[in-house]
Amino acid sequence: MRREIAEFLNTDLQFIKGVGPKLAERFNDVLGGRRVLDFLLHKPAYVRNREINESVANVDAGATITVPLMIKSHRTPGKTPPWLKKRARATRVLCVDKLGYQVAIQFFNSKYTDYWLTKLPVGEWRMVSGKIEAGNPPVINHPEFIETMDAADKIPSAQAIYPAGMSLTQKIFMSVRDQIFAKMSAIISGADDERLVEFFDALRHVHFSKTSDELLPNSTYVAKLAYCELLAHQVAIAISRRSRTTQKNKKQKRIKTRDYLNKFWNTLPYSLTNAQCRVVDEIFKDMESDVPMMRLVQGDVGSGKTIVALIAALKMAESGGQTALLAPTDTLAQQHFTKIKQMCDSLGIVVDVLTGRDKGVARREKLTSIRSGRTKIIIGTHALFSPDVEYKDLGLVIVDEQHRFGVNQREALRAKGVNVDLLALSATPIPRTLSMTMYGDMDISIINEKPAGRLPIRTTKLPIAKTNDLIKRIKMQIDNGAKAFWICPLVADENGIGTAAAIARHEMLKQIFPTAGLVHGQMPKEERDKIMAEFADDNSDMSLLVATTVIEVGIDVPRASIIVIENAEQFGLAALHQLRGRVGRGKIQSFCVLLYGLNVSPDGLKRLDVLCETDDGFVIAEQDLMMRGVGELLGTRQSGWIQYHFADWREHRDLFKLAARAACNNDVDTWAHDLMDIFNCGEHISA
Repeated sequence: MRREIAEFLNTDLQFIKGVGPKLAERFNDVLGGRRVLDFLLHKPAYVRNREINESVANVDAGATITVPLMIKSHRTPGKTPPWLKKRARATRVLCVDKLGYQVAIQFFNSKYTDYWLTKLPVGEWRMVSGKIEAGNPPVINHPEFIETMDAADKIPSAQAIYPAGMSLTQKIFMSVRDQIFAKMSAIISGADDERLVEFFDALRHVHFSKTSDELLPNSTYVAKLAYCELLAHQVAIAISRRSRTTQKNKKQKRIKTRDYLNKFWNTLPYSLTNAQCRVVDEIFKDMESDVPMMRLVQGDVGSGKTIVALIAALKMAESGGQTALLAPTDTLAQQHFTKIKQMCDSLGIVVDVLTGRDKGVARREKLTSIRSGRTKIIIGTHALFSPDVEYKDLGLVIVDEQHRFGVNQREALRAKGVNVDLLALSATPIPRTLSMTMYGDMDISIINEKPAGRLPIRTTKLPIAKTNDLIKRIKMQIDNGAKAFWICPLVADENGIGTAAAIARHEMLKQIFPTAGLVHGQMPKEERDKIMAEFADDNSDMSLLVATTVIEVGIDVPRASIIVIENAEQFGLAALHQLRGRVGRGKIQSFCVLLYGLNVSPDGLKRLDVLCETDDGFVIAEQDLMMRGVGELLGTRQSGWIQYHFADWREHRDLFKLAARAACNNDVDTWAHDLMDIFNCGEHISA
């Protein structure tokens, strides 16, 4: 990219005429940056029609109107009585249009000054544009535009409306946009790369769209920008893959022995599925290569990902290397530790758990053991990459629930070693189109079989009116030794909207199940973990646990065979599938009941039907993607998630494939580097 173009794109918005430091900081909060480039990548949401009307007659209330008006009279607020100080009277300007219909213009919360007499002089015509409200006469409150008839062309016939906030008006956006593109035209006109000229031409068309249809995902110019954005990310992924094979990134050769593994196979009380064996072979091949492993293992809840990860850790331990297993929560870290330590003690492998709760002498002892290399498998949360944690020979990093961590977090842990292997686990099945982009720099393995003896979970949907009948059936199951979850979407129904709340449901169920427990995100973590551990204990009297989605990850109760999800229509399919995975982890028949509310929509019932018809997580994820979009599939705050400016997962599926193919077949030329700079791809790619 030409230096002049790059410098302009990185210009701080405060240097645009009329902006300054304070407005630039507001833009930073809205755009996520304060450069010219950040503004250019901020797509308008829709287009507001401001074509001129001759009269207000037959214009619906709430519509935007641009109309010539003659000013007839002004009504000043006058002196506001003390009891009305919080509700200052409006400045009211009475007007008529060309057909004689009256219109009032009002300005609230403003003192009457000579400004309005100058801006709207009695007896003269003005072109006024704003939203018309019902009244007698109709009212335009705070018009967006007031121009003399000679300057009426300053009011755009079609105005692109930007997602805004921080008191940034659309007039400010329009002014900044006009100045940026005026300057951009002069700079781009001399560019020698036709593709760059076409790219900025597409940006211009989007920012100056004449209709809202021109801002739809499959419109010509949005689709062109989406392809460029996807290509930029796919090229960055291709570069990342190639960089792993360079000489400086070669990892050390390790001893190949099978003593630990052979003992482990002999003590394992069950056989691995064919899918698990296939994935283990793929992992071993990566670990024996001189290229650092970057592999993602996807599989449904209960498919056996943890045992596969443990086998990889055992292989690393045999070579003298250490493994760090990163879990998203203390509860899940402790759960992994309990299971893995039990299996490793008989092999003589030292396993430990490290979380933020470890303090004082206990923490120092653990750190010393890790630093010496005595501890071979270290399980924990973010504490694993704290500055005081030093590894003697970290060779493998395992990231559980991969989508809950960003690239920077997993790279911070990998940086504790030299050219460390990375194995990521995800129980959130992701459609292939998403995987290509989210994890394109990683090889992907899929465990698509359940362990032998696991029965499919029987899933049914019920109206909320049948709750009492459902409770009677659950009591019969619990009396026969079962355990049950009852999930509510809210902790408390503070706004009185009628959505199921965990606290109220727990009070009601305790009358029938006196030992019922309650966990939710607003409880102290120690108390929540204690209750969850008690519920998981086979010897505990607690047979029913009322909870919010806090139990979606991090609790394994083989005896739990029933899960009720109340107001299930409020959850996405992927979330419901994850919650359903809390049961069916033993060899007894398990059940999932989806309770839906009185106001459930046809789309809501359709989502529940999908869950009743299949337990294939990849099918469910694909349906969720099509019905609700990627924000609902993975959540809106995933730290590792790529927030695209123009690409749309549902509408641009073919463009994803085209971009991936082009990135693989195309030499990385200057144009590709330009796109990577424009879309800031580096922070999303695992280098």
